[in-house]
Amino acid sequence: MLELCPASPELRAEIDEKQTKVNGTNAQIVFKNTSVIKVVTASDSSRGNRCNVLLLDEYRLISKDTIDTVLRKFLTLRRMPRYSELTDEERKREYAKEKNLTMYLSSAYFKDHWSYIKCVDTFKAMMDDKRRQFVCGFPYQLSIEEGLLDPETVADEMSEADFSDIKWSMEMCAEFYGSVDGAFYDYDSIAKNRHIKYPMLPDRLASKLGNNPLVRIRPKLPGEIRILSADIALMSSSKNNNDATAILVNLLTPTKSGRYVSNIVYPESYEGLRTDNQALIIRKLFDEYECDYIVLDTNGIGLGVYDALAQDIVDADTGEIYPAISCCNNQEMASRCSSMDAEKVIWSIKANAQFNSDCAYLLREGFKNGRIRLLCNEYDGEELLGEIKGFSSLNPPEKAQLLLPYINTTLLIDEITKLQYEENGGKVKIYERSGMRKDRYSSLAYNYYVAIQLESKMRRRQVNESSVDSMFAIRPPKYNRKAVSMSSGRNKYPSWV
Repeated sequence: MLELCPASPELRAEIDEKQTKVNGTNAQIVFKNTSVIKVVTASDSSRGNRCNVLLLDEYRLISKDTIDTVLRKFLTLRRMPRYSELTDEERKREYAKEKNLTMYLSSAYFKDHWSYIKCVDTFKAMMDDKRRQFVCGFPYQLSIEEGLLDPETVADEMSEADFSDIKWSMEMCAEFYGSVDGAFYDYDSIAKNRHIKYPMLPDRLASKLGNNPLVRIRPKLPGEIRILSADIALMSSSKNNNDATAILVNLLTPTKSGRYVSNIVYPESYEGLRTDNQALIIRKLFDEYECDYIVLDTNGIGLGVYDALAQDIVDADTGEIYPAISCCNNQEMASRCSSMDAEKVIWSIKANAQFNSDCAYLLREGFKNGRIRLLCNEYDGEELLGEIKGFSSLNPPEKAQLLLPYINTTLLIDEITKLQYEENGGKVKIYERSGMRKDRYSSLAYNYYVAIQLESKMRRRQVNESSVDSMFAIRPPKYNRKAVSMSSGRNKYPSWV
């Protein structure tokens, strides 16, 4: 009505303007030959409608159940024009030629979503000459070629600091996101664990949403262990574009079976920070989240951060002094601490080929067994945060800050699924592709390794305690109440008292 009709008198002449309505409750175009273009909501309330051509716009946002049980039922009747010049037999043959049609339109999404399976199934049907199905993608280069999209606008968007390669590939390149064939870590086994709805935000971010209980740091649960891990990097430049410091906060919660589940509630990443600045950030987060352990790779440049943590740290902005903390699993590292009474909470990682291989296998099994839970994707995250009072009134940079934990989780999965590997002598070597990163992977792998060690320690303690209890079992005595005699007007206690 806004674009085609003004440019075409012939089209305007075919439309019945009296019956045509476009408003908030009813949107339909009625033609004089009784054909209708009608818009309905993709919900259960649309039951009872009928059509010959069903067009599902942004179908990935529509529930699969709604499509199967409501929308596709619109196609139960075929189009049957009254061909007056045809016999009944000729009319039936004509009807058989023209089948109802369904069109699915959407941007790409994650490979674990049903929309990707629909695309794959359609592609397989397209390769079958006996079937009439078709699938195609329209990347942004087509819009540039047709003059619909400005190349400079594209370049500006790609140069923005918060530019996301993953979002761009799905929205603009028509590429579904997931792992490549033959990867050590399977995308589906990781994505199925994205169950955490809300991140646990530090106070500086939670305050933007009025310290809502859904996003602020909650008190510890009974038996809960909190682990902060950091993979350290110092340089950030065009020559070192794969160096970044990745920090993860893991809430290790016990299950009824006595096992533990890792919940990665807050991922964070920094580039180009000095050693002392990184140590201060880690130390502040350690206190703020009431963590029990810090996992730190002290083989390389992480040693400088460890030394900074092993002495008192002064926050220049607030003047607060953070006491020195020490190593809990390596006496040589503990001796580097400036205070003999320092709390032993740093788990020093001295990685070698066997250790890294063990971490890789443990992490893969953790995802497959559902023992590592991650934040949901940023699309669902934005919708969830939007339901919290105050989010809609924030400016775009503030909203981006609150969405970063979701985005960092997606980037973590992207790193993991794109890692390359080599197997030799029962060990696996994990390495990143040229220009890619694995700092988030390393932080998570070391974090989960320590989580498994702590779980094993706790289970051994429980077994030992139960065995001791069975050795020294104390049973209540049995006695005959009638045997208690009376003497001098007072009860005489039984001999077992």
